[in-house]
Amino acid sequence: MILQAMISRKWVLTTILVIAGAALCVRLGIWQLDRLEQRRAFNNQVESMRTMEVLDLNDSIPEDIAGMEYRKIVVRGVYDFENQVALQNYYHQGLPGYHLLTPLIIEVDPPTIILVDRGWIPLEGNGSRSGWNRYDKQGQVEVQGVMRLGEAKAQIGGIPEPTLSPGQTRLDYWYIPNLERISQQLPYPVLPVYIQTDVDLNDDQPPIPFQEEIELTEGPHLGYAGQWFIFATILLVGYPLYLRKQLGAKP
Repeated sequence: MILQAMISRKWVLTTILVIAGAALCVRLGIWQLDRLEQRRAFNNQVESMRTMEVLDLNDSIPEDIAGMEYRKIVVRGVYDFENQVALQNYYHQGLPGYHLLTPLIIEVDPPTIILVDRGWIPLEGNGSRSGWNRYDKQGQVEVQGVMRLGEAKAQIGGIPEPTLSPGQTRLDYWYIPNLERISQQLPYPVLPVYIQTDVDLNDDQPPIPFQEEIELTEGPHLGYAGQWFIFATILLVGYPLYLRKQLGAKP
């Protein structure tokens, strides 16, 4: 009787909406479980890399280096300031500015290049690449930090990368470290990772290194998934009970 009523002309539209709503809740619950698995995989990646010894790129450059994001590394080489770029919309203690992303020529045979996020510089005085010269550090340098993967596209709500104007061969300012696109304007191939240099709390002279703080938690995804599944259950169980009451049927 209840099933017949659910597909009757009077209730069929409501039935469709209830089923669609329950299906949506189930899909959102599954999406949250997927997010949970992604978060767990991320946590495992970070934790496993943190337990590994510091990788010296001058000794060896692993073929699977792209799978070593967040591993600590050290490298020695010489900066190529002519081909560095700036990442926009970065802040330090509330002040706007940029991050300098500079190629480092690793002294190995053959020479290998890796991009280094040297840190924050203020917005003022750095609206053109000529202002970056004050941050040059000549000669051999040793860089310590963590490996990071580039970003292929802006995050949701982020600003997409500008395109080249006619006759323009390079961009000096970028919104994200899009290594694939940045490498296209460089005169040499680069490694598929870049370095975020280690933070020194006593260092207040630009470029000031930056590394994001990572919370290795599972977040609220499991709780959210449970809520969506509960909503789906309420719709699928509660609707027939409501309909039975409306029809005046007895259990």
